[in-house]
Amino acid sequence: MPVAIKRLPLYVILVLLGVSFLFPFVLMVLGSFQKVGRAIADPLFWIPDEPTLYNFQYIFEASNFARWIGNSLFLTLVPVVTQMFLAALLGYIFAKKRFFGREFIFWTLMAVVMVPNQLLIIPKFIMFSEFGWVNTYASIIVPELWAIMGVFLVRQFMQTIPNDMEEAAYIDGAGDFRVFFQIMLPLAKPALATVGTFAFISCWNDLFTPLIFLTTENMYPITVGLSSLLTKEGNFGIEMAGAVISFIPTFLIFLFFQRYFTEGIAMSGIKS
Repeated sequence: MPVAIKRLPLYVILVLLGVSFLFPFVLMVLGSFQKVGRAIADPLFWIPDEPTLYNFQYIFEASNFARWIGNSLFLTLVPVVTQMFLAALLGYIFAKKRFFGREFIFWTLMAVVMVPNQLLIIPKFIMFSEFGWVNTYASIIVPELWAIMGVFLVRQFMQTIPNDMEEAAYIDGAGDFRVFFQIMLPLAKPALATVGTFAFISCWNDLFTPLIFLTTENMYPITVGLSSLLTKEGNFGIEMAGAVISFIPTFLIFLFFQRYFTEGIAMSGIKS
């Protein structure tokens, strides 16, 4: 029996899975052009019979959309930059430096990943209230300045870099900072692209944390702003238009860094 025939059931399953994963995105895009007032009881309510840009126009004109986009960019780009730098620095230290308690410290930090963020929200709120950080951007940015998963990915990647390169640089008279910035950092671009992609998607899509700590509408990121707008409107077309607007930046970031992203994921798993 030909190999293609044997694999036919597998191909069918993969196609069905692909369609099932793609369907919500198709529904989201088509629904964003749906006119106001279409009955959701209709099984094909998400297919626009009279496509319109009204939903997008409404969001742009009837809200602080530009301000929300600016807030989201600020709340996202600052953590992305700091997470990438600290992941590179700490990943290099944990991968290449030898010091007492290195493994214990690293795996203790990794244990933080096991604690759900929702479990920490009340202690954070109490602490930030004492700091006077409630309804300030510090309550959103400071906890996201670094991420242990980013450190883990870069550490795994840097462990695949031969030690001979580092030793040769030391023989030529390079110091730790020169080795880090001129050798390790350029070689770790795929891993850093992965960290940056994860950080951007996580921070841009974060609804829970800003919803808890921010109370002023002008300070909302796009996720909370659209959520508040959709709560007032309750219209399917406007909801889908807001979802499309919020989805585009993360899609473009992933598309731009896709090559580095897949390479970084693959290389980070070679050596533990």
